[in-house]
Amino acid sequence: MIRVQEEDFDVGAEIAALTGGDRSIGAVATFVGLVREMAPVEGETRAIESMTLEHYPGMTEKKLAEIEDEANRRWPLAASLIIHRYGTLSPGERIVFVACASAHRHAAFEACQFLMDWLKTEAPFWKLEATDTGGAWVDARESDDHAVARWTDKPDAAE
Repeated sequence: MIRVQEEDFDVGAEIAALTGGDRSIGAVATFVGLVREMAPVEGETRAIESMTLEHYPGMTEKKLAEIEDEANRRWPLAASLIIHRYGTLSPGERIVFVACASAHRHAAFEACQFLMDWLKTEAPFWKLEATDTGGAWVDARESDDHAVARWTDKPDAAE
């Protein structure tokens, strides 16, 4: 399931809804991304006043669904969930929630990490960090490209 929304989410309620009493689920792996208080800006570490996330409705959901479909193809998941927020957020606020449920922990852990790695590089979101010196768009990071590259080396992790 994919949700792109402005409003915050309740992690406990989302996990309960995801598993829905399915007793075949033996593991749920989750990731919650938060707005950091500090970030590197032009070679210095600056305090973040806010982060504004923008996206293209329709295109964003389609891409997230493709990424989620790929995770479900690679691992035997009972359920998966991606919630990504947009709008202006303050330090400490939740940005993203990814949850993967499976009969076994290995599939849940790997699928959750796969989803986050691919979201960081492929999801069409743009992030503007506001500091006391102005705003700066967050550039792609080489470390994110390296993280996603390991999944392209393993075309079928379910084997």
